[in-house]
Amino acid sequence: MSKKFSCIVAVCENRGIGINGDLPWKLKQELKYFSHTTKKVNDADKRNAVIMGRKTYFGVPESKRPLPERLNIVLTRNASAYTFPPHVLVCSSLQEALHKLDSNDHEHIENIWVVGGNSVYKEAMESDRCHRIYLTEIKKQFDCDAFFPEIPNSFVVIDNDPDTPSGVQEENGIQYVYKIYENKQQ
Repeated sequence: MSKKFSCIVAVCENRGIGINGDLPWKLKQELKYFSHTTKKVNDADKRNAVIMGRKTYFGVPESKRPLPERLNIVLTRNASAYTFPPHVLVCSSLQEALHKLDSNDHEHIENIWVVGGNSVYKEAMESDRCHRIYLTEIKKQFDCDAFFPEIPNSFVVIDNDPDTPSGVQEENGIQYVYKIYENKQQ
């Protein structure tokens, strides 16, 4: 059976998502939201998978990667050029990663999250298996060199999950809003 997946991203007013392989902002609560959301399972015997591009993986501070309590899947077309820990699954494409997750070897995976960067998000949102986009809208502009692609028209804003805070959040003088988009063509 083909599992669906969701994207999760924080985007500033100029659609920026990163600069020099790092986040352009320091928002501890937003990072906690990312961590909680991508770890959350209904079945305690299962865990989630996070799929990311190579630059996103190496953009995570070394002490925090691979992301704990989740199966980390890194996409790269040049796996032999990099060193990854043995429990990180390295795939050449999003399609290969999803194919592996559909196999019986990964029945213990409950949710699949795509966590960046730009080209991985773009391919993910074009897939009919992309169910939702959990988007943090940061109400400020930041200098960025990586940007979030346009969200396809098939995605519409829905009510937040019960444990997703509603309304304007504020941290370090920066306002942001958690939104959930759902693909209505499924």
